[in-house]
Amino acid sequence: MNKELGVIQVIDSLDAGGAEVLAVNIANALCEEGINSHICATRKEGILKSNLNENVSFLFLNRKKSIELSSILRFKKYLKNNNISIIHAHTTSSFFAFCIKFLYPNVKIIWHNHTGSYVNLSGFKFYVIKFVSFFFDGIINVNDELNTWSIKKLKHKVSIKLDNFPQFINKNKRTKLYGKNNKRIVILASLKEVKNHLNLLESFKKIHVKYSDWTLHFIGKDFNDNYSKKIKQFILENKLDKSVFLYGICLDIEFILKQATIGVLSSKSEGLPVSLLEYGLAKLPVVVTDVGECSKVVENGQSGLVVEKENSIAFATALEMYISDKDKRESFGEMHYKNVQKKYSQEHFISQLIKLYTS
Repeated sequence: MNKELGVIQVIDSLDAGGAEVLAVNIANALCEEGINSHICATRKEGILKSNLNENVSFLFLNRKKSIELSSILRFKKYLKNNNISIIHAHTTSSFFAFCIKFLYPNVKIIWHNHTGSYVNLSGFKFYVIKFVSFFFDGIINVNDELNTWSIKKLKHKVSIKLDNFPQFINKNKRTKLYGKNNKRIVILASLKEVKNHLNLLESFKKIHVKYSDWTLHFIGKDFNDNYSKKIKQFILENKLDKSVFLYGICLDIEFILKQATIGVLSSKSEGLPVSLLEYGLAKLPVVVTDVGECSKVVENGQSGLVVEKENSIAFATALEMYISDKDKRESFGEMHYKNVQKKYSQEHFISQLIKLYTS
């Protein structure tokens, strides 16, 4: 495609999260297109490093502070030595990219905004992002709401909406899920409060009385913080420890989802969750909350069930609908798969991305 085009994805870490997965997928896809593709983890390496294409160059800075001159100088040297002209900064790495611009003004910065809650920013944090965004050559937003925010609030002239794309990379088969076949509910989401696992647990508790042989499986990083303690406490207090299982970070997502029966997301806020697209690749029927782009990915009543956020009764009702109707599970899962294949392809994403890079 264009070997002279040098691009580096920049992200805080390569832990297994939605933005991190997408950064790795983009780096790999650009490499497949023959582009000089790199990725940089500024603060932590992380488990996703093993999913990188062997031809994607990796840089780890081990940055400890927001402004750290040694990391900035090392990064600038890396850009020059590897003929990199574009920094593709994901989420909070935008500030680090902004710092580079002062020492290396010729580099282009594309900011990829994955964080749906940014539309509610105000005060000092908002004004910092607005100021920093003046130095960006383009902003990619994962949903329409964020794109409108970028155009109207940040006043950015090159702001686009670009849908995420899913890609199963890791082919390992080691995570065996507990519970009975055809009776497993899975959530792919780090244990963060915004993902609202507690609401999901409330819903599961409601249906568990009637469907005690169904199980719930949490796949995602456990930060062992207060929120994590609340989740574990809820499970124990409600005697769900034989029915709800926490696995932590896993890379063999394709293998995990093959063992699942229903895919769920109970978030309070989202951009466009990659996990929702991964459920589609696995042909899973889904229950999701009506946040971010979820209701555009999933056609309620046709390719899945979309319910009001923070409403455990509605979520429980949707789960029960699937549990009691195998035909609906299969038809919704098949339709979700077809929609994801049609609307969220890697080919479309990369062609649009390269247009932005070269415009």
